[in-house]
Amino acid sequence: MTEPGDFNSDANPDLGRRVLPQRIDADPESVERGLVTLVLTLVELLRQLMERQALRRVEHGDLSDEQIERIGTTLMLLEDRMAELREHFGLTPEDLNIDLGPLGPLLSNE
Repeated sequence: MTEPGDFNSDANPDLGRRVLPQRIDADPESVERGLVTLVLTLVELLRQLMERQALRRVEHGDLSDEQIERIGTTLMLLEDRMAELREHFGLTPEDLNIDLGPLGPLLSNE
C-alpha cells in the first residue's frame, strides 16, 4: 500500500518507491533571485523584440526622423536600466538567456 506522497508504479516495478517531502524547502533568497531573473528575462525579450520592430520600421521608412530619435533614445535608456538592474541583483546577461534545448537560447546575442 502506498502512502500520500509516495511514488510506486505497477507498470514499471524497477522505479521502486520514492517518498516526497511534505513541504518544499524554499529559501527566500533563491526564490527572490529566481523571480527577478524571470522578470528581467521577460523584459529583455520584450526589449529585443521592440528593437527589432523599430529597425524594421526604420528600414521601411515608416518613421520620421523625430520618431527614430525618440525610439533610439528610449531603447538606449531601457538597455542602460536593464544593465543597472542586472548589476543590482548580481546577474549577467547570460543568466537571463534561458536555454530552450533543441530550439537554442531564448535571447539573441546581437
